[in-house]
Amino acid sequence: KMGRLYRNYSKTFKTPRRPFEKERLDQELKLIGEYGLRNKREVWRVQFQLAKIRHAARTLLTLDEKDAKRLFEGAALLRRL
Repeated sequence: KMGRLYRNYSKTFKTPRRPFEKERLDQELKLIGEYGLRNKREVWRVQFQLAKIRHAARTLLTLDEKDAKRLFEGAALLRRL
């Protein structure tokens, strides 16, 4: 054993608050069919990634327009899309 492999794991998806909401279930099924996804978790994973991006964007928009952090991280955020 040379060295230990330490890794920070983070959540990759978030399950819906209401498990049996008809409207949402139908919408997810439609997405799965349209994009040939394997399961609901794949839908939730993408939604989670988008939510994180939206959250980051919202926090950046609260900063001053010429703020260095807003300019730098905003450009990085747009590159990731």
